[in-house]
Amino acid sequence: MRPSVSVLIVAWNSSQELRRTLPPLLAELRDGDELIVVDNASPDDSAAVVAELAPAAKVVTMGRNDGFAGGVNVGARAATGDLLVILNPDAMPLPGWGEAIRRPWLDGRGWSAWQALVAEADGTTINSAGNPVHFTGIVWAGKHGEPLSAAPAPVEVSALSGACLAVPLEVWRRIGGLAPKFFMYHEDVDLALRLRLAGETPGIEPAAVVAHDYEFTASAGNKWRWMERNRLATLVRLYPGPLLLLLAPALLATELALLVASVAGGWGGQKLRANAEVLIWLPRLLGERRAIRRERRISAADFAAALTPDLDSPFIPEVARSLPARLALRTYWRVVRALLR
Repeated sequence: MRPSVSVLIVAWNSSQELRRTLPPLLAELRDGDELIVVDNASPDDSAAVVAELAPAAKVVTMGRNDGFAGGVNVGARAATGDLLVILNPDAMPLPGWGEAIRRPWLDGRGWSAWQALVAEADGTTINSAGNPVHFTGIVWAGKHGEPLSAAPAPVEVSALSGACLAVPLEVWRRIGGLAPKFFMYHEDVDLALRLRLAGETPGIEPAAVVAHDYEFTASAGNKWRWMERNRLATLVRLYPGPLLLLLAPALLATELALLVASVAGGWGGQKLRANAEVLIWLPRLLGERRAIRRERRISAADFAAALTPDLDSPFIPEVARSLPARLALRTYWRVVRALLR
């Protein structure tokens, strides 16, 4: 049966992006589909743009900016389609996206969530073809910068890009949505890893392509603070105990290296604040950990199989990608996985 789709966009100061994204998106929707736009207390005319270009859309008006995670969770309550599709306002669907995003459902692949192929704004190079997860929780966009022809076939991935993420609504409600306190960043990784713990499978549908008008600039605002805080929170919430114990030396070394790098890079204050917030969150995170553990269906060894020892992102300092570093990380990881088995 062809699933109906609820497309959910969280907007904050996104009027220009919505003018670019909404017309091609609406052309991809069919009878029975719906568009939900969450206005996160935008200071611009985002809501007016939606009313102009998509008057049939459901608009959820927030009284404050609750971030991406909070906005998605609120907007998803209004969804009625079989398939919930979370779409960034700056991720423009390319022709054929509407049918392709339903394909994993129609083909019966057994995936519990999947992402589209996320291209750069020009639509010729890859922004994300599934996101690798290092065993320290560091995540990056897979195949970033490679030509679109290098995209994989439909395949299982370690973690998903929230730029265009599809989840059957029944699965979404069962898993409990995104981590609400994350505000921004890493919530898509947390979701994919929670699904893995529950014995579910995330994947990528490369025939569904969105052009993402995005540039990685981690120096502005609170970006490093949110990314580091949420990375550490994901480790506490999700990583099985035996894995955390075996990774303790590597995680400590990573923290020391990141503190040095953050000071050198001018974001030391954000790193310290991120660590402090995780300590403040710790009682709540441990409570969430207990609840998540009750739904766990796989072993620590199976969970570790989705992680990688290689740091392959061009955004990661070259010293961490050097041959000696790669050999050391692979050796360490080989020992960890052998002990888990």
